[in-house]
Amino acid sequence: MKAIVIDRYGGKEELQEREVPTPAPQAHQVLVKVAATSINPIDWKLREGHLKQMMDWEFPIILGWDVAGTISEIGSEVTDWRVGDEVFARPETTRFGTYAEFTLVDDHLLARKPAAISWEEAASVPLAGLTAWQALFTHGELTKEEKVLIHAGAGGVGMFAIQFAKQAGAYVITTASERNHELLASLGADRMVDYRTTRFEDELSDVDVVFDTMGGDVQKNSFKVLKQHTGRIISIVSDFDEELVRKYDVTAKNIWLDPNGQQLQEIADMLEQKKVRAVVGATFPFSRKGLYDAHALSETHHAVGKIAISFS
Repeated sequence: MKAIVIDRYGGKEELQEREVPTPAPQAHQVLVKVAATSINPIDWKLREGHLKQMMDWEFPIILGWDVAGTISEIGSEVTDWRVGDEVFARPETTRFGTYAEFTLVDDHLLARKPAAISWEEAASVPLAGLTAWQALFTHGELTKEEKVLIHAGAGGVGMFAIQFAKQAGAYVITTASERNHELLASLGADRMVDYRTTRFEDELSDVDVVFDTMGGDVQKNSFKVLKQHTGRIISIVSDFDEELVRKYDVTAKNIWLDPNGQQLQEIADMLEQKKVRAVVGATFPFSRKGLYDAHALSETHHAVGKIAISFS
């Protein structure tokens, strides 16, 4: 099968197209013929070597942790899935990712692809959608009528977080440039703060949950807007200054995504019912150049929605 691999850490030029063996599923795995995958910042952060202490893998490495496609083979103990089923998933984090024509997925991590959306839209969901879901609900414990601040609402994770929070009955605030305000309002944001012209910490207060996707000064200033004692700040980018946590007396968690097929199926049902939607801002072909260009766009931090890779 064709795959895009890296043989060492470095820039986008390290992405190489290669023929590699098609993997065989173990007892509780399925082999998925990939129709689409998508780009996440973890892809190029790992490619550049920033995560090598956490993921000390041998080369070559196939990047990618989103898949939408059709089951082509099932393991001996798989009972709930059949060859031909259309699925999507966030597979386990291994060095054999989804920048390949076929990929393995553990059967408990699968969800049924919503018929109402495209392959590219489906592939945009798992990692970003599960990250938003777990940040808001598993860790943030967001409830109806609470106030949530979602940073970088126009990003892939932010767009899902806005929609999930709105569906949960929260009051949704997000930071985004003015050009994206109309789109984010259509997704459910109640208030938008233009980070280019406005300091959010001067405008907001008594926020129950902050979802930090930025780190740095954005994370530090987020403490100023939280409700004291009961406020929660959830980050997916960096650990917290413990002095700030003590000073503001809030709950602070830096989380790592836990792949979860059951939660993904809940998201799939919401997509099928059109309660939420996937926003794909750009699509590139599955090729060395396609992945190179997709990584380049992701690295700008200014992509709107998700970046998809199509295999058709």
